[in-house]
This record gives sequence, C-alpha cells and structure tokens, in this order.
Amino acid sequence: MVTADPARIATPQAAYIAAPEPGPDEVDALTLGRRIRERRLAAGMTLGQLAAAIDRAPSQVSAIENGKREPRLSMLRTIALALGTTADELLRPDAPSERAALEIAVERAQRGPVFSALGLEPFRVAKTMSDQTLETILALHNEIDRLHRERAATPEEARRANAQLRAEMRARDNFYPELEAKAAELLEAVGHAGGPVSHQLVADMASHLGYSLHYVGDLPHSTRSVTDKRNGRIYLPTQQSPSRDSRSPILQALASHLLGHEEPGNYGDFLRQRIETNYLTAAILLPEQAAVRYLTEAKNLRRISMEELRDHFAVSYETAAHRFTNLATARLDIPVHFMKVHESGTIIKAYENDSVRFPSDALGAVEGTTVCRNWTARTVFDVEDRFSPWYQYTDTTSGTFWCTSRIEKAKEGEYSVSVGVPFEHVKWFRGRETPHRAVSRCPDESCCRRAPDELAGKWADASWPAARTPTSLLAALPTGTFPGVDQTEVYQFLEAHAPRP
Repeated sequence: MVTADPARIATPQAAYIAAPEPGPDEVDALTLGRRIRERRLAAGMTLGQLAAAIDRAPSQVSAIENGKREPRLSMLRTIALALGTTADELLRPDAPSERAALEIAVERAQRGPVFSALGLEPFRVAKTMSDQTLETILALHNEIDRLHRERAATPEEARRANAQLRAEMRARDNFYPELEAKAAELLEAVGHAGGPVSHQLVADMASHLGYSLHYVGDLPHSTRSVTDKRNGRIYLPTQQSPSRDSRSPILQALASHLLGHEEPGNYGDFLRQRIETNYLTAAILLPEQAAVRYLTEAKNLRRISMEELRDHFAVSYETAAHRFTNLATARLDIPVHFMKVHESGTIIKAYENDSVRFPSDALGAVEGTTVCRNWTARTVFDVEDRFSPWYQYTDTTSGTFWCTSRIEKAKEGEYSVSVGVPFEHVKWFRGRETPHRAVSRCPDESCCRRAPDELAGKWADASWPAARTPTSLLAALPTGTFPGVDQTEVYQFLEAHAPRP
C-alpha cells in the first residue's frame, strides 16, 4: 500500500513546492498563464474579448493561459494594459491563489517524468475537481517520485553529486563570499574583537540566535547534535571526542539555521548543505579578515604553515587546512589542492584547482578511489615521527607538487590531511627545503597498483585473500531525509527531552 508523507501535502502550497518547479525568483509559463486568467475573470472579460483587445486569436490567448505558450514582453505589456494591470504584476512568481497553486502543481506534475514513465495521458484540470481530488493526485505523484528517488540513491548517484559539487567548488576557487559575509555578521553581532573564537563566544552566538545549549548523555548514536527548532534548543553529547573541536557541532547546528536550510530533497542537496555548513563553521572560527591578514604576512615572510595557522586560531589541523583552501586562491593568488585520506588509501575528501591529477572513477568522482602509494597523503603513514610536519615533493604526470601532511585520528581509524601546491608556489611555504621526494606514474599500473614481477610470480597462484568489503559498495545509500540518520530515534529523543508545560 502506498502512503503519502503528510508533511509534503499538508497545504496546497506544500504540494506545490513538492512538485518540480522553477526557482523562487523565477516565473514559469504556467504561473503566468494562471495569473492572466484570474485577472481576466476578475475583470469580467471573456476569452474572446481579451483576444480582441490585444488583436490576437482566442486560441493564442488560450495557449498562453494554459501555460503552453510564453508571450513576448511586448505582448505581455499589451495584455497587462487590457487587463488594467502591469507586466511586473503578471510576472510575479507566486501563484495568484491557493487553488491556482494546486492546479499549477498538478499541471507541472503531468509534464514531469513520473507521468511519462507511467504512460499516463495528461488530463484537463477542471473547475469541478475539488481541492481534495487535486491534493490526492499530488500526494500519489509525490510518493511515487520519492520512491523513485530513493531507488536512485545509489553509490553511483552519490558519486555524480560529489563530482558536480567539486566542479562547482573549483569554478569558485572554493571561495563563497556570501558565506564569508554571514560569518562576519554573526561575529560582529556578538562583539568579537579579534583573536581565537572562544567556546563562550560560540555560546553567545547560540543565545543571540534564540537557542540554548543542552548537554545530554543519550544523544541518538547516528547524530552529532539535534536541534529542537520548536523550543529553541540544541542538544549536544556530554562526552566529546578528543580529536573533535567542541565548538564545531554547535556552530554546525547554528549554520543550518543561519543559512535557512530546509529538508534536503535529494543527495545532492544533502552534500551541498554539508559543504555550506562546514564552510560557515570554519569562516566563524577563522574570520576572513583576520585569517587573510595573518596568511598575507606569512606569505610575505615565506613561511605559510598549516600548523602555525592552526595554533594561531586554536582550531584543529583539518579545520586550518580546509580554511586555507578557502582563502588560498581567491585572497592569496595561490592554486592549491587538499586531500583527506583514510589509512587504507581511500580518499575521503578532495579539492583541487592547481591541475593536480586525482584518481577518479568513470563518473568523474574522486571520493572513494585509492590514492597513489607514493603521494604525500600515503607516505606520511610510514613516518615514525608523528609530531612533526611531513613535507614532500612528488613528481607526477601533471607536474611536480609540494605537499605538507599530518596524521589525525578518528573512530574510523587514522587518516591523513594534506595540502599541496605546484612547484612554482612552494616558495611561500615553510618546509620547502625538505629533501623528501617521490615519483608517481599513476594511473599507470606499473607505478604502485601492480605487484612487482618477482612477488607476483611467486604468489599469484598461491594466495586467496578474503576482502573486507564495505557494505556501502553493495547497498544503496541510507534512505531518508538526512542520509544515515534514524529519524524515529531522533523524534523519540526530542519527545523525551522537550520541556513540559
């Protein structure tokens, strides 16, 4: 039995939003046509009378009102004049009424992929159809569409979304001015006067935005924090991971509020929101003006260092490395690449705008692939001194790159965080005098993916390893609004902790 999600169909406007639609500041032919029809009927004009007034055939006016034809701007002005209104009024993106919103949503659904895939013939939305009938049609359409998206949420879809997002980040040099402005506005609101952002100042930010912080011992295991938007509460774990900054979960929860994030409609939305949340968090902990001033001075002295950036702003090494990639190109004119690699060699996160050649799959995705054994991100795992920075030059098929890398720990094991630049930009960095150098011929298999002939000849027919296959390779991505989160557990948690009247 197919059941509809009540949250998606509670009102005609909710149903309208759930169906495929243009952006919030755009107007489409359907909305324009409905607004023209409503204005015509309000003026007491027939279709023929409006057609005569604008010197067009009634069939042309009918096509415009039904959203099957978009009038030119000159014709739109003529129509507006005949109806006693303006072109700007007719071009408003919102539906003229709740009933019109329902009708537009049904029309849009009929023109979408669900009706086409099911082989359903479009029908005319008649005035005699009740609102309940239209809402039922939309509920069924949206549920079928949700099930289709759920089935499509495979690792392949995730890799496509990752590849698309990384391309966008590269095009912007990983710099988002609008998020920088949000961070600066919040810091100013709580009176930040410079220096590291303290935990107390973060708590002041929460209070400023109308939230109180509550530390609990029973936070749902699949979450880092839970926000009760109804009662203005942010729940956080009493036990903090030694490798995680205790300010970050608070700022990440506040970031979603500041950015107006709504429930993600697909995996791409989920990834984008995560990128924006992490970016804004780092922009608050390392404010743009102060960070750029510090890094510019370090560049002039030719001693840029991730460790020193970390220590100056009292953040984690990974946060410092992330923040450097935000500012390096846009504010320091330094092309850069960033990698977070698991001890198994699997790339967890990656970004580049310096022409370094990351391994990728057929879909263009980097995350989940294996990095060359000779790259800094892998050789750092073999270094005995884990307390000193590891620097290395690597000659690759796309040029020579210098990288600095450090090992971090997490519950999933150890991982390396690396920042690198092309050879011609190493002059700005501390560690450029390192003697460590490696050669990578990847993706040529002879580089590191194929066993040496002597070992292969001895063991090729005498070995049978049992692979530890990640279940994510065999199953679809976790379903639900927030992938990987047990919503029932979250709702039960909120119910148990909600303040009682």
